[in-house]
Amino acid sequence: MSDVIDAAVAALADKLADGFAGSAKFVIEGEGSIVIDGSGVHAGDEDADVTLTADADTFKSLLDGELNPTAAFMSGKLSVDGDMGMAMQLGSVLS
Repeated sequence: MSDVIDAAVAALADKLADGFAGSAKFVIEGEGSIVIDGSGVHAGDEDADVTLTADADTFKSLLDGELNPTAAFMSGKLSVDGDMGMAMQLGSVLS
């Protein structure tokens, strides 16, 4: 597993300490995937309610709070496939 994925799992687990209803998958291009569900955050590639895809720099900017998830989506830096409502719920957690 890559260092980027390891760091992202740790950062997301911290941000989502109160849990997350539903499931989401972050695909970090060239690095791997992270799944968020009722059991927590882990590296994996299972099916999810929503899949968000971005490059490593965009994902890091989202986690650091330097890039708003909505702005990333509108500018094409973040793609969303699946339940848009779930993506918006996750975006509010990341902001």
